[in-house]
Amino acid sequence: MTADTSGFRFLHTMIRVRNLEKSIDFYSRHLGMKVLRQKDFPGGKFTNTFMGYGDEDLHTVLELTHNWEQEEPYTHGSGFGHLAVSVPDIDAACARMEAEGVNIPRPPGPMKHGTTVIAFIEDPDGYKIELIERK
Repeated sequence: MTADTSGFRFLHTMIRVRNLEKSIDFYSRHLGMKVLRQKDFPGGKFTNTFMGYGDEDLHTVLELTHNWEQEEPYTHGSGFGHLAVSVPDIDAACARMEAEGVNIPRPPGPMKHGTTVIAFIEDPDGYKIELIERK
């Protein structure tokens, strides 16, 4: 790290969501995040909601942007990959989420060419979230 970047810190990742309430429910109920702050921007017709596991001064968080007039699903493009969340018991987490209808396109198991146990789930907008088991 150079002196010019020594004070830098990764703050948040933003994704666009069609149904804000459904997304807040997903990230809070299934992944244990809390709403840290939320603000409406009537002039721009959008709402920003920041969610995470702790104070934004110490933790990287997720920004959900809800454009009020968006009716069509968003495309994720070919550059976006996934978000990642660590979980202590991946089998239990996936079983609980599957029972509640969460889509799990890649069930728990060792990653290809490695030993780390991972799974992939999808949020209401189809964003992939990698679960990584860390006990």
